[in-house]
Amino acid sequence: MRKALSVIFLFLLTLELAEAESRLPFGTVFKGRDRFDRLVASAQEGNWKSLPVGERTATVGRALVGTRYKSYTLEIDNRVEAPSVNFTGMDCWTFYEIALGFARMLDESAENWTPERMLHYVELDRYRGGQCTGEYLSRLHYLEDWLADNDRRGLVEDLTRSLGGVSVPHSAREMTVAWRHYRYLAANRSLLGPLRQMESRVSSRPLYQIPKSRVASIEGKLRSGDIIGIVSRDGRQLFSTSHVGLALRAADGSLHFMHASSPRNYGRVVVDSTLSSYLNRYRSDSGILVARPLR
Repeated sequence: MRKALSVIFLFLLTLELAEAESRLPFGTVFKGRDRFDRLVASAQEGNWKSLPVGERTATVGRALVGTRYKSYTLEIDNRVEAPSVNFTGMDCWTFYEIALGFARMLDESAENWTPERMLHYVELDRYRGGQCTGEYLSRLHYLEDWLADNDRRGLVEDLTRSLGGVSVPHSAREMTVAWRHYRYLAANRSLLGPLRQMESRVSSRPLYQIPKSRVASIEGKLRSGDIIGIVSRDGRQLFSTSHVGLALRAADGSLHFMHASSPRNYGRVVVDSTLSSYLNRYRSDSGILVARPLR
């Protein structure tokens, strides 16, 4: 009897240790608590909760202007994948999803405006089907894949085709080409095979873009808080998403691009020029896709 109880105890202890190893410390997955608390205070004082979700997202984005750019903020461990938030440094992806996740959190009562609920809304947005399994490939790594998944779940509406989007030859391959830059992939090269399969599935689906020559004509139809994905072409004339930010309607009615800009440009979150003039600045940028937050 004692031997059987010992075996059960060791089994339960092994499960508990395995579960503990599958979780990352809170200080790893959530950085910038002071900044978060100040944002919560601003939301309460300004009654951001009363705004439509798109306007709310843009308002949060405006409050994040000036935050420094930090590359690869999603790569936080060598093995365990987990929802994460970093208010001290953002890349283009984490900027828009932090603004959107915070905006969604405000739909709850104020006592739930906590780091834990913020991580919940990031998980809802960032992972396939809204659930992080702890595996690297449960994350939606390509914006076009994110758009298809979030549109299917009713979180956003893909407006690209209704705004004049056209189909372009598509290739999602950045991660397998540049795998050494991704912490999880460098630490575990066995992920490369499944990653190639995922990229192949993403590439097999049509990619629609609004050509940049047409963007000025549709800027009036965009709203603050719309998520703007930048589509670029490579030397083989294949297209994929390369950057992302938020639309922001200025007081004079012009439509600007708000984004986390890399160090070779501004090196921080900025409100940039009008969207159409931003696109014309870069030869490789070919157009945009547009997602409108619904809830």
